[in-house]
Amino acid sequence: MRLTEAQLAVLEAASATDDRPIDDLAAEIDEKPETVTRAAFQLEDEGLLAVSETDRVSVRITDEGHEYVETDLPEIRLYRAALDAGAADAPRSMGEVIGRADLEGPAVDIALSNYARKGYGTIESGEITADPDMDPAEDPESLALEAIVSAAADREGADGTPADRQTTVQPPESVDADVLESLERRGLVERSESTVRSVALSEDGVTALMEGIETAETVDRLTPELLTSGEWRDVEFAEYNVEADAETAAGGRKHILRQTADRVKDVLVGMGFREMEGPHADAEFWINDCLFMPQDHPARTHWDQFALDLPPMEEIPPGLLDRVERAHREGWGEDGDGYHSPWTEDVARAIDLRGHTTSLSMRHLSGFALGDLEPPQRFFSVEKVYRNDTLDPTHLLEFFQIEGWVMAEDLSVRDLMGTFEEFYRQFGITDVQFKPHYNPYTEPSFELFGRHPETGELIEIGNSGMFREEVLGPLGVECDVMAWGLALERLLMLMYGFDDIRDVHGTLCDLELLRETEVVR
Repeated sequence: MRLTEAQLAVLEAASATDDRPIDDLAAEIDEKPETVTRAAFQLEDEGLLAVSETDRVSVRITDEGHEYVETDLPEIRLYRAALDAGAADAPRSMGEVIGRADLEGPAVDIALSNYARKGYGTIESGEITADPDMDPAEDPESLALEAIVSAAADREGADGTPADRQTTVQPPESVDADVLESLERRGLVERSESTVRSVALSEDGVTALMEGIETAETVDRLTPELLTSGEWRDVEFAEYNVEADAETAAGGRKHILRQTADRVKDVLVGMGFREMEGPHADAEFWINDCLFMPQDHPARTHWDQFALDLPPMEEIPPGLLDRVERAHREGWGEDGDGYHSPWTEDVARAIDLRGHTTSLSMRHLSGFALGDLEPPQRFFSVEKVYRNDTLDPTHLLEFFQIEGWVMAEDLSVRDLMGTFEEFYRQFGITDVQFKPHYNPYTEPSFELFGRHPETGELIEIGNSGMFREEVLGPLGVECDVMAWGLALERLLMLMYGFDDIRDVHGTLCDLELLRETEVVR
């Protein structure tokens, strides 16, 4: 039997009684792990080796975790300070105990959030108590951190130098899985999973070694030197098994949400629309006031949108500002009445992250963005918006909105509904339903719903209507305008049956799903 030098070295280093990791073999025979892996698979095909795979969990202490190993967890420091202050006998002022513990900044919140959870005492009405029977030396999270640090310290690098803070180790057996999960959730450890390949000699491999194996001088590539010298005629080339398992190479690609956005843009351009662009941080004037939303509307509070600590916007046309203020105070037209609620220029000029891209529509319809527009006009945008929502399967703090509007004479709701039906038909969605709705800026208004292909439930996918006279009048628009805001993420959910938008967007997204899903164009 003839084998290459690398194959023979791997075969001789393998054991018939124990599985040996490929990384260990590579270090022993001074070869690259990928070279040993290739040789191992080739030997497995010859029946000389058995290759097995196991999943390995490794952990690493973060910088914050190392800090707490040296100074104690914040909740332990708070407990010891509480004992010193006499909180085991009677409640003590929380401020006094925090000062004794020398806690400041984020460490205060960390200590308070974990103190009662671990049973060190109670925190109520600004006072703190301490349970004298608790022993911080037995704190499971503190012990786990020390055990992991100790395991890392005992491990040395391949060159014999001690391991550093970045060293990853397998979790010690003394560390409970729930405790490890809690440490990871707190950001004190980082956990990673990897696949470890190991090899063991087969009976045929043992027999082959006993009978003796010749070394074959082979080359693994055709070089210019071999060609020019003519030596390629006499050398033996290594055989390649193109069916052998190999590492999966996951290259970069465009996110499916961005692919969907591009598809939406293509569809709307094909329907005769032009794209709008504009600032993500904008004056409340463009975001809300132009939309005839009263300044005391609940949606304009910090509970729904993000205010920025920036200087007020100066670039607002004075005449437009006056007309919008008059619409709020007095209404617009013969039957207008206004809101009779507080309205100030300071609020209008304040800067927020836009909660919808209708701010772009206001900039364009007013002539501020591109100058005066003559009907008919069609515009759209597919850009991010920001809302202080509660995270759930269909809501995120930031998402993409498909904004659009049509300006023309004698438009009706039927025109608007027909536009939606044509748009969604391009994505294979034909079951679009409409529900009457109220908006401060459109009348009539309605919400759009689509049926989820997997769960069968109706999902709200957008909001729309005909802009009111109180919106169009101050902008100087004298014809009808129909407008809408649709959710790009929910369109994606309807197209592919995703039931949780967090699977495709954000820190909890499913990377395999993102790699495998392709948006058909």
